[in-house]
Order: sequence, then C-alpha cells, then structure tokens
Amino acid sequence: MNILPVKLPDVGEGVTEAELAEWFVKVGDVIKEDDVVASVMTDKATVEIPSLYEGTVTWIGGEIGDILPVGSDLVRIETEAEGSAADVVADVEPEGAPLEDPAPRPEVAVEQPRAQRPVTASAGAPRAEGQPPLASPSVRARARESGIDLRQVPGSGPAGRITHDDLDAVFEMPLQQPGRARASGKTARSGTEEIKVIGMRRKIAERMALANARIPHITVVEEIDVTALEELRAKLNAGRGDKPKLTVLPFVAAALAKAVTDHPEMNAHYLDDDGIIQRHAAVNVGMATMTDAGLVVPVLRNVEALGLFETAAEIARLSEAARDGKAKREELTGSTITITSLGPLGALATTPIINHPEVAILGINKMATRPMWDGTQFVPRKMMNISASFDHRVIDGWDAAVFVQRIKALLETPALIFMEV
Repeated sequence: MNILPVKLPDVGEGVTEAELAEWFVKVGDVIKEDDVVASVMTDKATVEIPSLYEGTVTWIGGEIGDILPVGSDLVRIETEAEGSAADVVADVEPEGAPLEDPAPRPEVAVEQPRAQRPVTASAGAPRAEGQPPLASPSVRARARESGIDLRQVPGSGPAGRITHDDLDAVFEMPLQQPGRARASGKTARSGTEEIKVIGMRRKIAERMALANARIPHITVVEEIDVTALEELRAKLNAGRGDKPKLTVLPFVAAALAKAVTDHPEMNAHYLDDDGIIQRHAAVNVGMATMTDAGLVVPVLRNVEALGLFETAAEIARLSEAARDGKAKREELTGSTITITSLGPLGALATTPIINHPEVAILGINKMATRPMWDGTQFVPRKMMNISASFDHRVIDGWDAAVFVQRIKALLETPALIFMEV
C-alpha cells in the first residue's frame, strides 16, 4: 500500500494560493477516484477538487478558512495505486499535524473566581417570611442607593448580618442573580460569539479594503423622475407573453451602455500599479448580487448588443447561478463598470464602493411616489435617487456630474435609450 497525496492544483491563471472553503471527506473515509474531496476559493471562483486515487483518507491539509499554496498537499490517501517515488508519502505524522481530534485532556479543577461564586443559603439567606434583614445603617444606605433589596441578600456576619463584603459579592454577580433582578422581569444577556471570517465573506472584506485603501472616491447623488419609465415598463410587461418580466435593472443597464458611448472614460480600468487606463469597447456590467454567502458580482456581457428582454433573461440567469453557487469563473470576472442595488429595501442615497480596478459604479436607490412641483401645483411622481461613485484620481468632479446628468436624462425620457443618436 502507498500513501499518495492529492495536491492543490493550479486553479486559475495567476492564482498562487486558495482558501479552503469546504471539506467533503474526513480522516478514515473510504473514497473512489474522482470523488470530490474539498472545494477551494480564489478571488475569481470556487473550485471543487477531485481525488486522483481510490483508497482511505489518512490526512487532510487544513481547516476551513486556511490559505494553501498551489502545489501543496490537500489530502493524503492510502491506496494500492502506483505513484512516483517523489509522490509517495512516508507513513508518519507530518509536521503541522493532521486535523484529527487530539487525545482528550484531563479535567483540571479551577477555582471559581469570586465574581462567579454563588452565595449559599448557609450564609444567612433566604430568611423566614417576614424576617427583617440585619444590616448596619451604612450598609442599608448603600443598598438603598444601589437599588438592592436587602431581603434577597445573604448575610455572612453574626446571626446573618449583611456586611459590605456581602454587598460587594452582589455587585460582582451576573445581573440576573438575586439582588439585581430587573424590575421588568427581563433577563440580561451576556457572552460573546466569535465568528471566523472565511470564504466569500473574507474575499468581500479583502476587495472592499483594497478599494477603500487605493481609490479616492467621489460620489454624486441625483434625483430622477422615473414615472415615464415605470409606465413604459408596465406596458411592456403587460404584453410580454412568455418573455421574462422586466424590472428596472434592464433599463438602467441599457441607459448605462448608452451613456458610456459619449463618456468612454467611465467604462474603464485604472491599472494604478502600471499607471495605465484601459478603456473598453464592450460594456460588461457587473451586477452586484446578494447571496447567502455574501455579495457576488456576476457579469452581464456586451450590454450594448442586448435588447431589454435579453438583458432581463441574462440578469435572471446570472443571479440564480450566483445565489446557487454555480456561477462559472468567466461569469464572475471581466466587468468594466458595475451596478449595485438594494432593491425595495434601498435607502434614499448610498455611497457605493468601486469594484477595483474599475473607475465607476452606479447605485440604484429606493423608488417612491412623492409630491413634486410642476410649476403650478404639486403632483404625484415616482421618484428614484441614483448614487454614482467615481475614482477621483482619473475622473474629475465635473465629468462625473455630466455623466450622471446623462444617465438622468435617459431614464427620465426612456425613448432616448433606444434612439440611434
């Protein structure tokens, strides 16, 4: 029998390490060739790693959230398969130790600190019903000032007399203990939960930290009257047949593609390490999508060549793939500008963070009917704010404002989106 390793393969161009996202095996499991042993996450995608051999798992190479370099041992398998001399692993415990449970440690008695010691009844409490507590005037005054009911406090002095030390013990007790009961009858909570930041959440944190550290943001907020757009959307949906239902996002994506035709500097990447701006012809819109694992940005490619219903269908497909964790690597990379939306939960305004190395992001905020002055009277109009952030190193404030006004004009007069002008 040989013990052969399954190594972490090269899971993408330029990827040198990956994070352990999930184990599908444990030490002692008998597996077959091509069984998935683990999934790993890079900054581009999550990849499942299959076994190269049939046999018994004898060692696994880390815990969920650990970062492993490409080429390192992921698991080791006892197998009858043949491997090269370089592949064979000695049947000894490797340095760094497998993730098997260590031998149980003997219980060690630890003296309970004073703050956690319960005060026993032998110290003088509880008292017989109606029996007054014994305490000096200074103890009574201190208890009264602190809101402590002395009838509930054990006394450690002669004949059950309550002393200042007894009050100190009450102060050190958890709040739900006798003597500090809440008048409402509610119980105070305590304790701290520690949650390791791993997987998608860690990738999101790294991307946000990178964007915040390297990009000086400028955000422009504008109010848009979307009454006409909503009327058009309702008419198109009423006659859509078996086509996908239109939300506001396909219109926003179409307006964005139209606007960057006149403002190509917005559909770009700033490679700050190289001092290069890449302006892209294709409008590949990143669609920020909330999933159970966190924020994922699938890419809607070549929006400039798609119709409204095609855009709606592709948005639905990509969103479902992202939420199910089935989006392919190429569907999560290559965006040139991003749209983000909190949907009906959105606020009046947001400050979107740019998806590095892009230079612009468009945030869609909550839509609401508000009274607007038309010159003679207030009339109800459907209003929506947009929040657009720009990389101020390469986008000036004036250009940002002009671009936002172009978006505003297109969304307020949606026919302009479809005119070849």
